[in-house]
Amino acid sequence: MSAESGHVVADGQATDVSVADVASAVRNGDRSASSIVEDHLSRIGELDDEIHAFTTVVADRAREAATVIDQKIESGEDPGPLAGVPVALKDNMCTRGVTTTCSSKMLEQWIPPYDATVVERLSAAGAIVVGKTNLDEFAMGSSTENSAFGPTRNPHDTDRVPGGSSGGSAAAVAAGFAPLSFGSDTGGSIRQPASLCGVVGMKPTYGRVSRYGLVAFASSLDQIGPFTRSVADAALAFDVIAGHDPRDATSIATAYEPVGPHLTDGVEGLRVGVISELCRQDLEGFEPAVVERTSRAAEALADAGAKVDEVSIPSVIAGLSAYYMIAPAEASSNLARYDGVRYGLRQPGQNTASMMAASRTAGFGDEVKRRIMLGTYALSAGYYDAFYGKAQRVRTIMIQEFEQVYQRFDVLLTPTSPCEAFRFGAKADPLTMYYNDVCTIPSNLTGQPAISVPYGTGAEGLPVGVQVLAPMLGESDLFRAAAVLERSLEGSVS
Repeated sequence: MSAESGHVVADGQATDVSVADVASAVRNGDRSASSIVEDHLSRIGELDDEIHAFTTVVADRAREAATVIDQKIESGEDPGPLAGVPVALKDNMCTRGVTTTCSSKMLEQWIPPYDATVVERLSAAGAIVVGKTNLDEFAMGSSTENSAFGPTRNPHDTDRVPGGSSGGSAAAVAAGFAPLSFGSDTGGSIRQPASLCGVVGMKPTYGRVSRYGLVAFASSLDQIGPFTRSVADAALAFDVIAGHDPRDATSIATAYEPVGPHLTDGVEGLRVGVISELCRQDLEGFEPAVVERTSRAAEALADAGAKVDEVSIPSVIAGLSAYYMIAPAEASSNLARYDGVRYGLRQPGQNTASMMAASRTAGFGDEVKRRIMLGTYALSAGYYDAFYGKAQRVRTIMIQEFEQVYQRFDVLLTPTSPCEAFRFGAKADPLTMYYNDVCTIPSNLTGQPAISVPYGTGAEGLPVGVQVLAPMLGESDLFRAAAVLERSLEGSVS
């Protein structure tokens, strides 16, 4: 890859390889884990000053982990399905001995004494963490402009945002810094940046991947998922991290069946519904080219044997308003722990109350403060039923409507983001920014899985993603459809 004016493009070097290829090469002895890690660390050192995908790069730790993998190979051991694969982690996932900042001044110096379950499972599978990635502070945002440590830039055009809140993780894969990264998705924070950066991003069923060790934003909505360059790589990564975890009370206890074996099943007879409320050319804020790409994706699924039809789900539009009551309310509760006493930054004060106020004033950024205040207001006496209670009723209606629709359809299709990557500062108004999540929020409110697949480019030549949605625990059908879309794109769509 090479850096040009405002643009980082792939050059086909060793960093532009798949997760499966890296793991295969290491396990077969064709490449050493150490050489692969050095390739990626070199690339990060060369270009991350321009992109700013990382908050922390753990070069020495990655080299030590690679040496261990190489020693296992030499002794005849199998290091696991992700042997030697460099991985980048959103900086809200606890990593033992490494700062976990949530891109906030509040946690700038915090070093967790334990690993998140996802981090444990990746390590057990042979993956090698190369760094922690930038995000909108405490995962609150859609552009990664809200990081306390500066914005991340889109590798396709460094004058534009990568999306958010997992913008650093999406940019890391798009720029070739790592073939695999992970983000968290509370209202679209994996899928929306995946769309804007031209990579695959997947949100699992709520409870299918453990949240243990994920710093909480909105606990009933948060999920961890992968970013990759291909659908097959996303399936491989998902198979590694999914499954029950007794340390997470919301973890699904049913046995997990891998999705990888179903990738080549095709979509013959699969029932696909195109959500009409999100696929109209006249929708405010939706770029016509984005809607057109979704129509092309529907045609591709039909050509592959799927039964495609339009379907109406009226509550999807109301979901945006409901989300921005529920998520801030949960954030207000979760972030109350950052008081200058038990966690995070402490500022001096004349008494406990003034110390807490000073610590939170200095530690939290504007967007975090905005959401905490909104959530606290929604939960306050006299307003609970009018705001938070009503939002939860909308959520229930949405869950019911989706359940009814999934009796007639196996998967659903929408755009991922209403637009291509936008320029920094272009959506400074909070309400305009929040509208970026209108297509992705429904899956978080219902707890159902969804995936964004790159599907060509829009009017300005920047990536556009289409989103496939599925019912609870419907990841196999989700990946089947995504794989067909990916194959239909190759050589046929610009």
